[in-house]
Amino acid sequence: MFAPGQEMLSKEEIRAGEEQARQTIQTAITGGILLYLSPFAVDFVKKFL
Repeated sequence: MFAPGQEMLSKEEIRAGEEQARQTIQTAITGGILLYLSPFAVDFVKKFL
């Protein structure tokens, strides 16, 4: 409330932050999909063993 204002970020810093956020979201979605599909993959492999 009484702290001084934040300094403005450059366009490059904003783009870098957006890219990092995009990669984080993409990784989380990919991880979720892999975790969802992993039981099916385990069952598939068990059929062949």
